Amino acid sequence: MLRVDLEELAREGSLPVEACIAADGELWQETDLAWASDVRVRLWASFAGTGEVIVRGRVQAELAQECARCLQPVSTSFGTEVTLVFMPGREDGDSDDGGTYVFDPERADLDLSGAVREEVIFAVDPYVVCDSECPGLCSKCGANLNDGACDCSDDELDPRWEALRSLKDK
Repeated sequence: MLRVDLEELAREGSLPVEACIAADGELWQETDLAWASDVRVRLWASFAGTGEVIVRGRVQAELAQECARCLQPVSTSFGTEVTLVFMPGREDGDSDDGGTYVFDPERADLDLSGAVREEVIFAVDPYVVCDSECPGLCSKCGANLNDGACDCSDDELDPRWEALRSLKDK
């Protein structure tokens, strides 16, 4: 899927890596990401002078999310630039906290799937709204205030605050 042939990369110096990953593909399993379109990946891999493989490029798709205020479906355009650094070592696929990944230089190819998956998960904005003026849901009855005002009264006091209110009145 997202693989770089290390022998060809050594001969050429740099290679393009392009893929169209299905919205329901195995790569996105157990991520809670709901894609509204296939995910387009366009990367460029190159060898650095010190033996590392540097991969840069862009990941784009349409994401199906929920408005954080009213819970209505929202389709958002997702796009992120990725830069991945793979250092030669023995523990293939491991990552340190700085975004550097380790690959086995004895292998014939380098699998970018896990690293791209991780970068995409971190880049997705979990807080999206359908409209900047979205009033959300009523905190008392749960009605969607985009559909109009509800019948709840603002005069009703929450009984959980009564103990604090009595302290204020003293």
